[in-house]
Amino acid sequence: MALTYDFIVVGSGPAGSAIASSLARSPKKPRVLLVEAGGPNDDRALRVDGQRWTTLQNAAMNWGCKTAPQEHCGGREIDYSPGRGLGGSSAVNFGVFSVGARRDYDEWAARAGGDGAFAWEAMRRRFRSLESFDPTPPPGVGARYAAAKAEDHGDAGPLRTEFPDEVEADTLPMLELFEEVGFPPNPDHNSGDPIGVALGINSSSKGLRSTAADLLTPVPENLTIVTDSPVQRVLLEGKRAAGEVILSAGALNDPRILMHSGIGPKAQLEEFGIPVVQDVPAIGQGLKDHAFVPLAYARATGDASRAAFYGDQAAMAAALEQWKADGSGPWAKYGCEMPIGWFKLPSLVASPEFQALPESERAFLNDPTVPHYELLSHFPLHWFLPFPAAALNYSCLLVFLYNAQARGEVTLRSADPDAPLRFDPKFLSTAFDRRAAVEALRDAYRVVRHETYVKDNVATIAGPKGESDEELLEYWRQSIGSSWHMTGTVKMGRPGDADVAVDNNFRLVGFRGLRVADMSVVPIIMSCHVQAVAYLTGLTCAEKLIAEYELD
Repeated sequence: MALTYDFIVVGSGPAGSAIASSLARSPKKPRVLLVEAGGPNDDRALRVDGQRWTTLQNAAMNWGCKTAPQEHCGGREIDYSPGRGLGGSSAVNFGVFSVGARRDYDEWAARAGGDGAFAWEAMRRRFRSLESFDPTPPPGVGARYAAAKAEDHGDAGPLRTEFPDEVEADTLPMLELFEEVGFPPNPDHNSGDPIGVALGINSSSKGLRSTAADLLTPVPENLTIVTDSPVQRVLLEGKRAAGEVILSAGALNDPRILMHSGIGPKAQLEEFGIPVVQDVPAIGQGLKDHAFVPLAYARATGDASRAAFYGDQAAMAAALEQWKADGSGPWAKYGCEMPIGWFKLPSLVASPEFQALPESERAFLNDPTVPHYELLSHFPLHWFLPFPAAALNYSCLLVFLYNAQARGEVTLRSADPDAPLRFDPKFLSTAFDRRAAVEALRDAYRVVRHETYVKDNVATIAGPKGESDEELLEYWRQSIGSSWHMTGTVKMGRPGDADVAVDNNFRLVGFRGLRVADMSVVPIIMSCHVQAVAYLTGLTCAEKLIAEYELD
């Protein structure tokens, strides 16, 4: 291990791994140290594609966080655990690989002072360099629901992505039902326009999940990776970090490290006796996230083999041995495919709550590529709720709320640098968010109340008691979950703006040698499952560093 380094990257999630790998592989080969709080996550069995839903529950691989009691959600404390260990949250996420709307990135560029590095065309180029995409659709699913244009994807990047190799028997009927009730098909959500329904793309290949750790393999000789090494604070010499430090510890942990370094809201630091190096009120503010609720129904018919598989411990054990042998079998099929769609809500646009938004926000939400909500089918809810074996033949959809207007916060609650902060996303705290939640759930009823779907229902497993606004909103309050897409707590923007902490070069405003680059800096909540955004954030930061230090 070297004693000195040119760059120190804190956190090995998608952003941190992208930065460390890109810097280390640049032509001038600087010495790079990547520091990770968790373990190496190097057991191949942690990457079983069909078990992606349970990896998050591995206590060694997440931070064990919960939200503060949510005022508008019955005082519930909601799971809020980002990933821990090599790969960060990419090692425990649900494997949905979506890039979002082109307008998201153009808006980011505008909010970063007009910096084209964040605009869609620049990000699209990086997206292509990131992935190695297999465009082959699974048998039985045609180009109507799974077709990608070569110009929108890469085929030589370190992250492996694909449509699932095989789908369950009720996948195509579900896609056809979405279209039957009026949702348009969109055979590739990763073209910059996600609107419509299709078979989702996974961050996996041939039964094996692909994580940020794949960007680090093989490890360059000038890259040192240290695991099981949590960071408490940044060493400062006045307003300069000791070295060139890039924090990529995530939207919940970057503020903790900064605050315990004396950088953050002055009143909070003084309350816990932390010497103030610089008062930065924006740090920890502006927390944004996507929230969801499930709709689940026991079914009379469907894919009987799915219920038989999940209800038989011996079958699941045998399937795991098959997976270990060659990556195939039931664990490469069940739970590996997701009919998924992003949609507009005309009823929301017509509402007084929408009309009350600032003109700029209305214009953004009215962009043709920006969705108001998401529907995802084939979610294996039984891994999260108690399920009798008799109910394993079921159908489950998730309804996601997008572009919520709530702005939460993460705040100090201890002088202990190892103690987590207080996390308050303020779910459903605005009138717009409550209206959007109601309208999204009501629009999802187009699927679950359609006669083609209803005829096979036996009982409701999870859903509202009725269809009035009050009953739909109460269901959100009692059932809401986080998508773990925490964003915006060290926000990027124009220096001098009250809510900005980082400039367009990822530099912490007022400091030298200290940058932040991960989802904490992204100024909007992107219209996707955000792992792709985290990778792109890291790649963008690395490009800027390589140019600034003439490493190419």
